[in-house]
Amino acid sequence: MSQQKTRQLGDSGIQVPLLTFGGNVFGWTVDEKTSFSLLDALVEKGLFFIDTADVYSRWVPGNEGGESETIIGKWLKKSGKRDSIVLATKVGMELSPEKTGLKPVYIRQAVEDSLRRLQTDVIDLYQAHRDDEDTPLVETLKAFDSLIKEGKVRAIGASNYNAKRLQEALDISKKEGLARYETLQPEYNLYDRQEYENGLEQVAVKNGLGVINYYSLASGFLSGKYKKPSDASKSKRGQGIVEKYLNDRGKRIIEALEDVAASHDVSATQVALAWQIARPSITAPIVSATSLEQIDELVKATELQLSKQEIEELASASKA
Repeated sequence: MSQQKTRQLGDSGIQVPLLTFGGNVFGWTVDEKTSFSLLDALVEKGLFFIDTADVYSRWVPGNEGGESETIIGKWLKKSGKRDSIVLATKVGMELSPEKTGLKPVYIRQAVEDSLRRLQTDVIDLYQAHRDDEDTPLVETLKAFDSLIKEGKVRAIGASNYNAKRLQEALDISKKEGLARYETLQPEYNLYDRQEYENGLEQVAVKNGLGVINYYSLASGFLSGKYKKPSDASKSKRGQGIVEKYLNDRGKRIIEALEDVAASHDVSATQVALAWQIARPSITAPIVSATSLEQIDELVKATELQLSKQEIEELASASKA
């Protein structure tokens, strides 16, 4: 990456590159050996912020969750590169009927399980994977605060909270003198803009939160590889992608991406990511790769500078 450009995650003091690598692919679409080579390449090329979750990849037949963390842990042990990465994971999605939510006793159990699988003493960013309205926010925040005081976690973040609940959590932390959520992990990309831009973004900016958005390529749609219904056969997720995104607005967005891409001689993927990186409230969009070639493409996305006019053209093409 050029000049190793980094940004700070909220007020955590943790510096991260302009893209976050999504670890949901480990133990799902890439095996252990490939995962190791991807992780080596990510560190070598300056994309050293790895985000995973305890629930990855429970959805794969035969898996029970924890597979991604386990692979990362084995790589950390083998490579000795723990100090070279910023490591984020999450808690709260259902692993089993009794392993779910954000009750303090469960957070305590889950963090120990994650630390064991990751083969590390500390998690740099520990995130609530989703809001748990059955548990008072103050209880969850006290549990997270104690993990920071014990040195097991450096900073905490929230994923999938709505604007009202996120602000409420931040207010409680301030009032009670507890560690606060330093980051937000929402869904956001050129197609899915509304929920983030109409509420969450204002909370993030007002409170100085780091934002690491997921589905930054709209499940691959923004790469431009799904342009007609028959393209659904290009991946396991293809049918759902085509059904959700391949409409007049989706086509308009792809056309605009490809126009800008052609003028820079880059890919639609790189432009879609550069557009997000250029948004002042976004810290580091989350994106995955399953090959070394794709990692090279991600690096190029962090180096791509879009003009003000190009940013506006893309925003206008994607208006709802």
